[in-house]
Amino acid sequence: MSANRSPRQGIQSVETGMHLLQALAHANQAMSLKDLSGAAAMPAAKAHRYLVSLIRMGLVEQDPLTSQYDLGTGALQLGLAALNRLDPLRVALPALERLRAQIDQTVALSVWGTHGATIVRWLESSHPVTAGLRTGAVLPLTRSATGRAFAAYLPPAETDTLVDAELRHVPVRERAARRKQFDQALAAVRRQGLAGIAGDLIPGINAIASPVFDASGRAVLVIAALGYAATFDAKADGGIARAVKAATAALSERLGHGHYHGGDRLAGRLVHGIAARS
Repeated sequence: MSANRSPRQGIQSVETGMHLLQALAHANQAMSLKDLSGAAAMPAAKAHRYLVSLIRMGLVEQDPLTSQYDLGTGALQLGLAALNRLDPLRVALPALERLRAQIDQTVALSVWGTHGATIVRWLESSHPVTAGLRTGAVLPLTRSATGRAFAAYLPPAETDTLVDAELRHVPVRERAARRKQFDQALAAVRRQGLAGIAGDLIPGINAIASPVFDASGRAVLVIAALGYAATFDAKADGGIARAVKAATAALSERLGHGHYHGGDRLAGRLVHGIAARS
């Protein structure tokens, strides 16, 4: 390598090929050469030369009947390998640090553990809250923002027993109404993409929580922000809520959420193609 060449200089042909792969990944369907070259912003003849090499590598396939191009088995294998190596907690911890610095509120990261919603990381802000909650604490599903965020998206088979246990203290004649209220609250969580409480768990402390999804669409983590009601904006369209949702949306995308159905479509096409050739 020349002494004057930047160590960050790449191979332009590789980057050009990636433009075609990215165009296919974003298209959600097979594409003609004309559409694909247009999406990648390159002449059709140039795109065709790169596609020939990508097909040889298994990253792209061409339908012999329609001549349209789509992602190939090699692309699927690379994507699945990348997803399998992702550790949600390892990816989420730096994001939690950034969120705390951005909003200067206490933040918590939780997973769905053996006993329910469990805090695995707790970061205080410059004005800590006296909440009596720390790493390892298990949060109730009905009275915490984190619990509601999990309950809204996890299968009822995983949450119903815990919810019923929490409602046992409610008089029998009121349980049905209380359960209906809780179900309505979960529906609101699903509409808004986040859960919010105002003193439900700890008087005087508000909280907002939003789920992080993996490639299969499962809520694997929940990030919550909390603070004293006098200074904590708990509105669903407030600045704290927007920051929390942006953080969880970015983490979900990092874990492959939103790309799963495209991969599922491709897998189905691959199976169909294999069967047709057998």
